[in-house]
Amino acid sequence: MRMARIGVLLDQAAAERRRRYGINVFETFVGEVLAHAGIPFEWIRRTELVEESKPDVLVVAFAEEDAATAETIWNYAERGGVAISYAGLGALASKLGCYEQWEIPIGYADVTPTTGGDRRPLRFLSAVPWVEAEQATHPVAGVGTIRKERPDGEAAGPALQRFAVGDGAIDRWSVNIPKTVVLLQQGIGPVFCDGVPAKDGSGAVDEGILKADDRCGMDWELDRERTETGAPYFAHPYADLWKEQLVSHLLKRVTAMGLTLPFLGFWPDGVPAVAMISHDSDLNIDESAETTLAVLKECGIRSTWCMIEPGYSPCIYEQVKRDGHELAFHYNALDAQNGRWGEDEFDRQFKWLKEATGDVPIVSNKNHYTRMEGWGELFAWCEKHGIQAEQTRGPSKRGNIGFLFGTCHPFFPISWFDDGNRSYDVIEISFLTQDLDHSLLADSSVVVPFLEQVARVRGVAHFLFHQVHIHQQPAVTAALRKVAAEARKRGFEFWTSERINRWERARRNVEIVGVEADGTVQARGADGLNDAVVYVPIAEPADVDAGVEWRYGVPCRKTVLNRSNQAIAKEG
Repeated sequence: MRMARIGVLLDQAAAERRRRYGINVFETFVGEVLAHAGIPFEWIRRTELVEESKPDVLVVAFAEEDAATAETIWNYAERGGVAISYAGLGALASKLGCYEQWEIPIGYADVTPTTGGDRRPLRFLSAVPWVEAEQATHPVAGVGTIRKERPDGEAAGPALQRFAVGDGAIDRWSVNIPKTVVLLQQGIGPVFCDGVPAKDGSGAVDEGILKADDRCGMDWELDRERTETGAPYFAHPYADLWKEQLVSHLLKRVTAMGLTLPFLGFWPDGVPAVAMISHDSDLNIDESAETTLAVLKECGIRSTWCMIEPGYSPCIYEQVKRDGHELAFHYNALDAQNGRWGEDEFDRQFKWLKEATGDVPIVSNKNHYTRMEGWGELFAWCEKHGIQAEQTRGPSKRGNIGFLFGTCHPFFPISWFDDGNRSYDVIEISFLTQDLDHSLLADSSVVVPFLEQVARVRGVAHFLFHQVHIHQQPAVTAALRKVAAEARKRGFEFWTSERINRWERARRNVEIVGVEADGTVQARGADGLNDAVVYVPIAEPADVDAGVEWRYGVPCRKTVLNRSNQAIAKEG
């Protein structure tokens, strides 16, 4: 099959016009979703270039809602193209026999799961539904349902509408998927004040400390579940599941056209998902570090050590490095501990860390107590100092553990409108929980549910354990051992933040340029990236044989680039 050409329309002039009036264009995050999936695409920066580019599928990320844009998209579809929009194309509503409704800021969508299993409706944070007129002018098929406010709320229209136009089609999602993903992953807005606490007392985020979780887009009542011990947790990686919906829909559209669209696996061949252990040094007791090093050696885990001022004795850093662990930054902006939120203070503390650790490369940061203010300042400070990976987005309370930000995948966050909604050159790796079985925190009954959901979306199961609690509380140490055992039972590999960052950046340099008639994949930029997996979607075979794997609900042939002896040994 011929490889499809995907064009992503982001009209630069239209986007800049919105930003001048203080409006974010989070729709540009479509590019991040496709890049993380390893899907080849090209940006189209002006609407008038669509005709010249002639992609097989046109993803309309953002464009003017005017007659000229409507005509361009219409003509493109009439000539056989497939245009896809996420809550846009308002200027085409009447021509397609529909009425545009008011935006629904919060709701849930009934959609078909891409990987089977849980059919729970997906939470969204922006939708603009269309309702068909009595006299429909074009054939339309509705898929799924969006509901207002609650999973069982009032139905407000289909989640996806497919319009036949000439020789092609226009597919329009009612849900603004990229905006929803951004608001889930990065919060519903800048952090200026405390968040709303849980009614049951398990999530007192209104304690007077500004943190990442103060602007969480989840609902305490609707999005949490409880384990058999009664431990509450946010159970659903909604952002990752929406990304899957976006990619699945695109791949199915492409294969229905008799084309293919290769994409990359998230991890090396034979690695279904990754687990990560990080620590925050906090009280900086050398004995706690020594205990932690011994437990990690016993468990065969290399972890990420986030260091806070004044730090450990120099001999501890040397042992951490000898054992193959990662030294990272733990920026302290907690006022009660004489920390402060500010670029100059970030700079000062980072300088201390470099001097204390012998100027080793520092790749990662996690803020003390998940302190956060504003929107993207932290990422800009990380960029300034060459910090490439960030871990602050995680729970600070017993009752908001889990998929608090809807994701367990590494991603490049997006800036606010005043910085052009650009991608920061920093990978965010959120964490699920801290110090399980601590006397004041959640119990380890959440370990298996967390690992199962992470495995479902092939992400990163990131657990935080403080060295001091490993040293002082045997139950916490036992919980760490449980995480190690349960993760390995499911095929997880333990990586440091630095390794996750290095892999993710390397795989994004891979460019899939073609597929030969015999299925051979042509790729550039994969040198040195051992065991990277490329999936080539195919038309659904009559008999699913051993050579077919299903990804995003689509049958695929798998190719491994630069297969190593280690991967061959795993297969054997």
